[in-house]
Amino acid sequence: MKTITIPQKSRFGNVVIPLPSSKSESNRALIIDALTEGKNQLSNLAEARDTQTMIRLLREDPEILDVLDAGTTMRFLTAYAALTNRKKTLTGTPRMCERPIGILVDALRALGAEIEYLGVEGYPPLRTKGFEAQQTEHLLIRGDVSSQYISALVMNAPLLPKGLTLELTGKIGSRTYIEMTLELMRAFGVRSTFEGNIISIEPQRYQPTQFAVEGDWSGASYWFSLLACAEEGTFYIEGLKPNSLQGDSRIVAIMDKLGVHSEFDAKGVRLTKKPIEGIAHIDFAHCPDIAQTVAVTCALLGCSCDFSGLESLRIKETDRIYALQQELAKFNADLIEVDSETFRLMPASSLPKSIRIHTYDDHRMAMAFMPLMTKMEVEFEDPDVVNKSYPSFWKHVALLDVQLVLHS
Repeated sequence: MKTITIPQKSRFGNVVIPLPSSKSESNRALIIDALTEGKNQLSNLAEARDTQTMIRLLREDPEILDVLDAGTTMRFLTAYAALTNRKKTLTGTPRMCERPIGILVDALRALGAEIEYLGVEGYPPLRTKGFEAQQTEHLLIRGDVSSQYISALVMNAPLLPKGLTLELTGKIGSRTYIEMTLELMRAFGVRSTFEGNIISIEPQRYQPTQFAVEGDWSGASYWFSLLACAEEGTFYIEGLKPNSLQGDSRIVAIMDKLGVHSEFDAKGVRLTKKPIEGIAHIDFAHCPDIAQTVAVTCALLGCSCDFSGLESLRIKETDRIYALQQELAKFNADLIEVDSETFRLMPASSLPKSIRIHTYDDHRMAMAFMPLMTKMEVEFEDPDVVNKSYPSFWKHVALLDVQLVLHS
């Protein structure tokens, strides 16, 4: 197995990180662009494999849409193909075909789309077989499983003959991602309302426009974490803005409690160290992708903290709660289930001199554990896993003036 080793280093100078573009914004913009027949001018699209897969499949338009391991691409393309009357087979990696999609398919069928499962009911692979007429303009859908189901539906809603009213039932998870989708739609001329638990979109057309994608806040979170765990340093992260549409921008407020001060200018944000205040509880319901990052940070800083809003972590690229528990244990930290809604992060009681991290085919497991380098030598299995969202990650780690060692 290929691995990569980072030597221990905890003191850094002034480091500039040329952050990649947002995968979340890019993938949404690409679907909207497809719905306007490619008449927009999109710039700064993400280098992430998920986004590049979306670009390729939309451009080549094959009969079989193989999304590889891209969950967002699977969900967005399923709704796009189904509601634009395309006959497509959608599939992906074995893990992708274990990730549920039944809630979205049920909603699409209620709207009038004909969809057939080709394997296990409720999971890919599947086949979209046509969309002749809209059967309803009002849908109920759970809000607590994946906001991507909801985003997939609302992006197509303006082109439905009757429009769409979505009533979200139960707790709404990742609300900021839904709001980001609606804001992006507004940038392309589509009006909507999101009041309480109801989203309403009337029939209308997207308006071709120019759109530049922002830097990726999920990717930025690892640099916040690294500085929090370091003894000294200053980082400047390019391509971020304070009033972001991305839910993961909440990392600024969280890391302010964990020893990182943020100062924005026109081109990005400068991170400097400050005293650690600690934080008793964090709700990740609207920013689940930074939970791993914060867990590692707290573990290394000696900060116990209660986490909630982790429900969706079970159905990501891996079971991220299990994966966190396994890897945290390697340096004597733990994530303990307190009750059905709360986990307690218990910080490391002692630290080894070196460690090997298993990445579980999950890009965020590799990147979230990178800050361990401030305390010990770290070896990562399957380093190429970062290509899913941040292909230049290890190149950017090398900007820290450390000698990365690749083992084949």
